[in-house]
Amino acid sequence: MTFRTKQRLIILLSLLIITPLGLFSKSYDGLFHRWVNDYSGDILYEIFWCLFVFLLIPTPKAVNRIPLWVFGITCILEVIQLWQNPVLAEIRTTWVGKIFLGTTFAWWDFPHYFLGCILGWLWLRQISTGFRKKPIT
Repeated sequence: MTFRTKQRLIILLSLLIITPLGLFSKSYDGLFHRWVNDYSGDILYEIFWCLFVFLLIPTPKAVNRIPLWVFGITCILEVIQLWQNPVLAEIRTTWVGKIFLGTTFAWWDFPHYFLGCILGWLWLRQISTGFRKKPIT
């Protein structure tokens, strides 16, 4: 199996883990449920997008660029939540609209987006270099 094939399999496996965790975070009602419902999804959302874009652009340069772009675009989407345009409001009434555009602006989302991008960057870095390291003998 080639390096790229292994890398893509790891990315897909990572997406299969992150996606249900992110969706589950919205309905969790256990310990620290407020934080999990409101903010852990932000972190997982950033990691998801980092992994998804890396699946499409699996280059070494992309490892550093993807988290920056994901953070920037997510911050723009957060600020757009302040704009109550009728078309956007209609899109936000759907489940997909809520997931991708969000519904309400919150300053506390930004630090969690940042943390998610840092973790996403570390994840991408590990995936991109993990298979190249020689095992300890």
